[in-house]
Amino acid sequence: MASPDPKEAHGPKLKRQTYQRMKHSIRVFLTSPAGGRAKALLAALLACMFCINGMNVLNSYVGRYFMSAIEKRDMAGFVHYAWLYVAVFAGSTVVAVFYRFAEERLGLLWRDWLTHRIVGLYVDQRLYLRFEESGALTNPDQRMTEDVKQLTVITLSFLLLILNGTMTAVSFSGVLWSISPKLFAVAVLYAAAGSALTIFLGRPLIRLNYQQSDREADFRSELIGMRENAEGIAVTGNQQTIRHRLMSRIDQLVANFRKITEINRNLNFFTTGYNYMIQLIPALIVAPLFIQGKVEFGVIGQSAMAFATLLAAFSLIITQFQAISSYASVVTRLGEFVEATECAGLACDAPLVEYATGSDRFIYSRLTLHAADKEHTLVVQDLSVALTPGLRVLVNGPSQTARVALFRTSAGVQVEGTGSIVRPPVEKLAFLPGRPYLPPGSVRDLVVPAGSEEKVDNKDLWRLFDEIGLTSSKMKSDEDLTTPHHWEDRLSIPKQHLLSIARALLADPEYIFLDHIETSLGEHHATMAFAALRARGITCISFEEREPDPARHDAVLELHEGGSWKWIELRSSPPRVIS
Repeated sequence: MASPDPKEAHGPKLKRQTYQRMKHSIRVFLTSPAGGRAKALLAALLACMFCINGMNVLNSYVGRYFMSAIEKRDMAGFVHYAWLYVAVFAGSTVVAVFYRFAEERLGLLWRDWLTHRIVGLYVDQRLYLRFEESGALTNPDQRMTEDVKQLTVITLSFLLLILNGTMTAVSFSGVLWSISPKLFAVAVLYAAAGSALTIFLGRPLIRLNYQQSDREADFRSELIGMRENAEGIAVTGNQQTIRHRLMSRIDQLVANFRKITEINRNLNFFTTGYNYMIQLIPALIVAPLFIQGKVEFGVIGQSAMAFATLLAAFSLIITQFQAISSYASVVTRLGEFVEATECAGLACDAPLVEYATGSDRFIYSRLTLHAADKEHTLVVQDLSVALTPGLRVLVNGPSQTARVALFRTSAGVQVEGTGSIVRPPVEKLAFLPGRPYLPPGSVRDLVVPAGSEEKVDNKDLWRLFDEIGLTSSKMKSDEDLTTPHHWEDRLSIPKQHLLSIARALLADPEYIFLDHIETSLGEHHATMAFAALRARGITCISFEEREPDPARHDAVLELHEGGSWKWIELRSSPPRVIS
């Protein structure tokens, strides 16, 4: 079994930081564009809450007089208070339904706003790439789905419980004090002692619930990875290694959950007994007063209701501790996500390449790049080259790390380094990575640019496919162009690359960067694809390990170990190296 992460030995703590994060989350939501609707729903909830508490107090007195009428055999009083009981229950039902409706709508509004905000940051700032590379954050997908859902639902629930508990405590303190000051004092002391013992017994649940969320997510990630790489696992015969990893994940989450159940067992011993005693204590104090003739019979029932209600308000920690422990882990996990987002947004303290737009050329100026390893190895040093329109360049050389770093930096993916890149506008650029990215959908959805659906008909697509050699038994009719598919399973890698090139050609870029696509396509399809690019005057920069072909390339940029580079002209043309 894998050893636990040292950071998990401490885990999140129920401390001021959790409260601060909860308060910050609420404040940001209420001041957001959705805050107006949120405040209206919150006001409706408070109004419903006030009505419910008022009806509960009224109900306690109706019940008191109802039971006293029974004890006195007063038929007229019995009927009168029975009808009042029905009226109070009917009113409470209507208010409770609207209260629940408003709570669900407010929770949905909050989740909708928060999920849009987090996913927007995750995509726009390319955090998915930074978190993957740095490993700074585990399971960001779970934090944006399950944790966001729990945060909004549970925070709202706790907020309303606190507000409702405060109203209830104020409302029923007077009721209980009027019955017996001694009973009121017992309620306060009993709730305080119970809360302290609950925190003492259940504190480890906070750390264990945090770890359980990660254990479950790690197990799901292993299963997803196995499904995505099913063929590779079967071909390589690597099932036993995968089986061992899965079993290890299961052992970890089961062992952690076993600890949770042990803590819950001890906690339940206390809380169950605590709740049973709530039913007995009022009778022990008020019944002697009735026997002595100091109070009427209905006061016993009223005291039991008031005592239980007041204890529920005072005992939120006891009754909700397991939910609080889970909530603390959720707040911590999302807090870590936000902090990591802020760090990534500020790009931490690493030196970064500067970008500028507005030129018709692609210019590297004194560009120096470092590898993302512990030594920050120098891979490109002081590169100054201008790529002019219509040029066809091969970027090769023995340093694969340098090629990867230059391709990523050209695409705007920040790599540690210095210098600047002046580029045409983003919409005039196309970058095709070595691993094709074709999300599920129809061919038209994939290759036709947004907003051009009416301009590009199916005949245009078939002509383009013929031009680049994209013929396939999988696509034979117009119906095949509009039928959704999972293309990674349906087409070979070369065909996927050709589909990506078709998409790029329809977008009409001025520059296209290809990462190891010539080799993947093969000589025949590469020749057809490059001919299509040349016919449209698209500047092509191809990153490959192969030797240059003078018929296909105008120049070569060789990247060597240690950061050195060399520009080689394959045909007579103006020099493009910047002095």
